[in-house]
Amino acid sequence: MPEPIRLAKFLGHAGVCSRRQASRLIDAGEVTVNGNLANHIDHVTAQDVVIVQGQAITTLPEKVLYAYHKPIGIDCKLNFDDPTSLIHYLPETPRVYPIGRLDKDSRGLLLLTNDGALCQQMLHPEHHQKKEYWVEVDRPIDTSFCQKMANGVPINGQITLPCDVELLTPTRFKITLQQGLNRQIRKMSHYCGYRVIDLFRVKIAGFTLQPSDLTEGAYQRISHSELGIGQK
Repeated sequence: MPEPIRLAKFLGHAGVCSRRQASRLIDAGEVTVNGNLANHIDHVTAQDVVIVQGQAITTLPEKVLYAYHKPIGIDCKLNFDDPTSLIHYLPETPRVYPIGRLDKDSRGLLLLTNDGALCQQMLHPEHHQKKEYWVEVDRPIDTSFCQKMANGVPINGQITLPCDVELLTPTRFKITLQQGLNRQIRKMSHYCGYRVIDLFRVKIAGFTLQPSDLTEGAYQRISHSELGIGQK
């Protein structure tokens, strides 16, 4: 007999939604367990009858992980009513959701999964998963700009953590972050007097997007080992 797990964790593992979203659904009375309104303290197994918004969650699907080459114009918010929402571009089954976000006006690597534990592992600040971006700004930069960005600048009421910044061309640089503040690179560049005109995420943890292998708008299944982290 499998060990019961907390309901929000169960829904995350089932690929229904993230744990945070599961908590919201429970609060809204959209989840029942064995015919009763669910509580946050409920613990369940696959043998329990769990219904979310009228749909029975009968089995736990295989855990999957995809790399997605996100184009500009796709919004990572999962909103059925928005034709630009990522939800219209996801694999049909099993249901997956993004690990973190990439701005609508940015492009590049986005990870998709139905593995709640992996999502938690990737997003928790203590793990500091590195993300690499190639960025183009509206006018020439130099090494002093890179050094200023690398040392940290004030945005959102705090100083950004030190990071690696490398000059690529007179208007392009590579930056590797270990934090993920809202629109961080754009705000950092703006503070330094520049406007980002192209932002391309190339790498997350140990996986690097190869545009020649994964064209824009396409996704491919990848393994935990390709991501460079252990499977939990």
